Amino acid sequence: MPTTRKAIFLSLLVICLLPAVDPALALFLGTVLGLAGWNPWPRATSRASGKLLKISVIGLGFGVSIGEVWQVGSHSVGYTVGSIAFALGLGLLLGRVFQMKGRTAMLISCGTAICGGSAIAAVAPVLKARDDETAVALATVFSLNAVALVVFPIIGHGIHLSQHQFGVWAGLAIHDTSSVVGAAAHYGAEALRTGTTVKLVRAMWIAPLALAIGLGNRAQSKVQFPLFILGFMAAAACHSLWPQWAGAWSILHTLARRSLVVTLFLIGSGLTRPVLERIGWRPLFHGIALWLSVSVVTLLALGQGLVG
Repeated sequence: MPTTRKAIFLSLLVICLLPAVDPALALFLGTVLGLAGWNPWPRATSRASGKLLKISVIGLGFGVSIGEVWQVGSHSVGYTVGSIAFALGLGLLLGRVFQMKGRTAMLISCGTAICGGSAIAAVAPVLKARDDETAVALATVFSLNAVALVVFPIIGHGIHLSQHQFGVWAGLAIHDTSSVVGAAAHYGAEALRTGTTVKLVRAMWIAPLALAIGLGNRAQSKVQFPLFILGFMAAAACHSLWPQWAGAWSILHTLARRSLVVTLFLIGSGLTRPVLERIGWRPLFHGIALWLSVSVVTLLALGQGLVG
């Protein structure tokens, strides 16, 4: 049986390299294996997905000019800060409503406001969170990420969002970079460019937030800046500075999009039953209520022309 599971897992992994497999299908295949307990290397795939995601995001930078990054990034700074403040404030309020103890509410709020698992991992040490609190927050955000990847494109098409609008919405309202990029890639090329840039602007606030929390708690833990953001910008700069290499940049961008599909398969395979069992009803309801609030408010702001 272990040999059969390994063969099935590796076969599906190879299938995800095919152009016909989109991000949503890759996530679905991985999730089915994860929930069935057929991921033979859960720890290895977890580490691999984190590294491959960063490489994929850097590679996506080869498909966009530095001018586009600057335009979208500078335009989105204002409402990104507003979105982060709204999510953090509401998250802490909902934590009291659901009578959540410890630091779980703060971790889920940080993950929703900024960058999902990356924000939780950065904030947990300076917040002095226990391992079980961190695990519950990660499991909650991870589960909602899987839902977002499938649901957001359906809603976007249903209410006729433009490519740019969907990219902004996904970049502001979906937790992890992987799900933002996956949902946006499924929606369209322009949505992918916009969503990735808006999301990376959000992710840049990981370090300032962790530093602020660390100062408040007098924590000694070091805060690491997400260097893959700089890699994305460097790739975009290469795209702009050496247009004669357009063919090479296009190949790298295509490879990055395909590696993202593989990443989503690996992430889905990590959604196991033990992970789901860690989530109690309070953290789950807290995460859902906060996420829905951020998503709806962002969507309403888009409709009113306040963001985008």
